[in-house]
Amino acid sequence: MSTATTVAVSPGAYAKLSPALQPLTTSTAIPSDVTWAKVIGNKPYVKVLIVATSTDASLAALRADVLARGGSVLYNYVSVRVVAATVPAAALGALASRSDVVGISPDFSVERHASLLQDASSAGGMVPVLPSTALPYDGSGVSIAVLDSGIDFRHLNLQSASGATRVQGVVDITSMAKSVIGDGWKLGADYSSTVKSAQNIAKLVLKDNGLKPKANPADPYGHGTAVASVAAGRGGYQAPDSSGIAPGAGLYDVRVLDSQGMGTVANVLLGIDWVIQAAKLADIRVMNMSLGGDSSSSFLVDPIARAARSAVANGIVVVAAAGNAGKDSDGHEVHGAISSPGDDPSVITVGASNAVATADRGDDVLTSFSSRGPTQGSYSYLLGDQWTDNLVKPDLVAPGNKLLVAMASDNSGKPTGWNALAQTYPQLTAVPGATQALHKTLMTLSGTSVAAPAVAGAAALMLQANPGLTPPLVKAILQYTATPLAGASLVEQGTGELNVEGAVRMAKALRTDIASAVAAGTIKAGDSMLAAGQTLPAPSTTINGKATAWSAMAMVGGTHLATGDTLFTRYQPIWDPALTWVRGYVLRDVVSYQPAGGSIPANQVPSAISEYNASSQTLLTAGVRLLDSTAQSFADTSATLATTPVATLMSRVSAGSGYSLVLGAGFDGTNVSADGFVLASGYILGSDNAPMEGVVSGQGILIGNGFLLNEGFMLNEGFMLNEGFLMREGFMLNEGFMMRESGGDPAAANDLSVLGD
Repeated sequence: MSTATTVAVSPGAYAKLSPALQPLTTSTAIPSDVTWAKVIGNKPYVKVLIVATSTDASLAALRADVLARGGSVLYNYVSVRVVAATVPAAALGALASRSDVVGISPDFSVERHASLLQDASSAGGMVPVLPSTALPYDGSGVSIAVLDSGIDFRHLNLQSASGATRVQGVVDITSMAKSVIGDGWKLGADYSSTVKSAQNIAKLVLKDNGLKPKANPADPYGHGTAVASVAAGRGGYQAPDSSGIAPGAGLYDVRVLDSQGMGTVANVLLGIDWVIQAAKLADIRVMNMSLGGDSSSSFLVDPIARAARSAVANGIVVVAAAGNAGKDSDGHEVHGAISSPGDDPSVITVGASNAVATADRGDDVLTSFSSRGPTQGSYSYLLGDQWTDNLVKPDLVAPGNKLLVAMASDNSGKPTGWNALAQTYPQLTAVPGATQALHKTLMTLSGTSVAAPAVAGAAALMLQANPGLTPPLVKAILQYTATPLAGASLVEQGTGELNVEGAVRMAKALRTDIASAVAAGTIKAGDSMLAAGQTLPAPSTTINGKATAWSAMAMVGGTHLATGDTLFTRYQPIWDPALTWVRGYVLRDVVSYQPAGGSIPANQVPSAISEYNASSQTLLTAGVRLLDSTAQSFADTSATLATTPVATLMSRVSAGSGYSLVLGAGFDGTNVSADGFVLASGYILGSDNAPMEGVVSGQGILIGNGFLLNEGFMLNEGFMLNEGFLMREGFMLNEGFMMRESGGDPAAANDLSVLGD
């Protein structure tokens, strides 16, 4: 603890500091349990992410200022205008006062949303990953980047039929970061130029798959291997079958978590940077992030959310786990704890359902641990008022209770060589019928971390069936074809449970050149999106002989619920991956590329991605139906709550509820103008474009700031959730608290087990 003198900070600069940093402007006391602050030479220093807006991608002036104030520059990124730095706490006010800085937050710890550890004898038993209904697709030709703790590339589950590994490359961000910056506390240095360049990234992808056969083990913690097997496992070589959704897909192992499943925001951003730069060279179309960090900052300035949004703008489908914070330590339901980057509107955020060990969807339920929305990130600088995101999340749910997954191990073939999760919790390895032979080992895991990769695998199948889909289209189709769980609302399940068959069938009905036409600017609002001779499929899927209706709904603009065939028969500008629309505001991401040369082709490797106010434009066309009023409950006059069960919304939609965007009408409460929703005002990150005039889009489904938050449940900057409700950088609620799903037994709905972590 230091007694150094603090520096006065202006109100404007203070508003740019995250709540966790603000106390350091009046007190130099550093909590002993934080990882991002340290006393050096009797002065407090902090590791921070400085979010900036600048036309200079290198942020040279900001980096120079950090050095001049006695700090160090750790990284400068491609995906976002962010500098990772170590700075004196006394310099925070001056740095925040810079006109090119819009936010500063600590380099928080990031954790895997690791599995809620299940008692092997609990009701229901293990279940395989949701089958793909014998579709004629396996994800071949599509690669999935898994940002996690590693992938055991020797495991038979992750090999092809010929015995070759489908792990196409390994990028060990954690080791690289340690070799470059050490522990990050060395002062007076600028390391940003020594991080792997785009040229080196291109060489790695084109010439060296990065696998190291002597690496032992490849995934010491075991989380990344489990995640990869759900997305792309090929486990039919033995019983029980541990196959995943896309058993022909390629995999890229992007290691951003260490041997204990822990990482930092700075390293996660490096991992996203690598994926963005390598994507077009390596056919990476999907990125899975079964990890999460603090989400109290708005998606506007949250560094991981912004980087994920940049990945989407570069054509990558980003799938993230919602988090495992659906209940508190007393077993009470909690809302508002979606983790980052699942709080970003462009990301596909996945919650967890419980199949109760049957193939019948009629008895599927929402897991108690799955994080509920709405998102609660907030921001105030430059907005005039306090902005709370209040986005409707998750987007959908997928099976995430006691899934059968591949278990990482070393080359010994002995239990002493199994991964840390398996050794710490041997009950996970009690898999009936499994021989647990070398590189065939299996275990069971639960959590949104294993639900998310099921959706990532489904996205790979969709992109194999139709490579012309944009990321927003993939997300909308997944929501539209989802099958709702009984009793659960939009902020609990999104629009419903993953329906692989329906999503692929819908994808096949659309043109295969949509993405290229969007990039070239040759597709216009209202143009046909149907493939030649195709019509939209009937909105239901037959599962085990029972016809199950789709939700036929998708969230647009963060808070708007939309339906209607026009969403997919005619091009909607919101399917442009570079566009982000939330309520009355629209942002556009612009990708700049490395010049051609050496092993880098033209327009393949991004050098920078910038975010600006979008120009005035149509967002939705005539014929789309908006269901905002349908989705709202007016029982509470103080706030409109999105608590109506999705199944009830479906019946209202069938009855004709909602209002359509039609030709030649101004907004009169029923209809909206011919051009649909037009941008009403610009946004804050980048002042190149002035606010525009236009038809104001409504706020959509309005959610009050106190939405269903239990009394005393505080979302602050130090709120870090993992599966055990361990609050790092802040306070703790029953460290080691674990939940065991009841297997669908209503009498055991609140059954809780303390298994430790």
